[in-house]
This record gives sequence, C-alpha cells and structure tokens, in this order.
Amino acid sequence: MKLTKSLFNDIRGLISNARATVARGVDLVQVHTNFEIGRRIVEQEQKGKDRAAYGQEVIKQLAERLEQEFGRGYSKSNLEYMRRLPIAQSATGQLGKSRKSQSVNGQPAPRSFTGEL
Repeated sequence: MKLTKSLFNDIRGLISNARATVARGVDLVQVHTNFEIGRRIVEQEQKGKDRAAYGQEVIKQLAERLEQEFGRGYSKSNLEYMRRLPIAQSATGQLGKSRKSQSVNGQPAPRSFTGEL
C-alpha cells in the first residue's frame, strides 16, 4: 500500500490545526497571566503609602527576581506594561461589558480576566 497525497494532506491538516489551537490557548493563558500579574502589582501598590515611589521599587525588585528565575519577559518595562492592563480595564470597563462575546472552546472567559470577581 502506498501513501496517498490525500491521506498525507488530511493528517498534515490535523497536526496544523492542533498546533494552531494550542498556540491560541497558550496565548490566552499568557494574556490572563500577565493581567493577573498586573492586578496583583496594583493591589500591592495600593497598600503602600507613597504609591509612586513604592510601586517603582516593587516593580524593580520583582523584575530582578523574576528574570533570574524565569528569564526574559519579566523585565521592569514588561511588568510596567502588565500593571497597566487592569488599570486600563477598570478605566474603560470594556472587558467586563463584552464578557459574553469572549469564549474559549465555547466556554466563557475566566472571571478574573474579565474583572468580574
């Protein structure tokens, strides 16, 4: 029996679709993780007295430790971007309002991602 072009293309399509689905899932998890990191930084800042100076020091120290353990992706500037995610979401309320339109595999987006606790 000889391998047919049709069988090869069919299996190739399955693998390509699986990889694309996994990539989308990883992207969603990473966005959710970044949002949660930012939310926790903001929560910690709000406990401080001098928010601006305190927040910058927390971000600097956090970046140093996270980069040591996890490598690239957790620099001070990246953590500052992550910090802005929940601030922007609460300012606009867009994620919470559009919750019904967000889904993963037919399931609603995680509540903490949309800001609805």
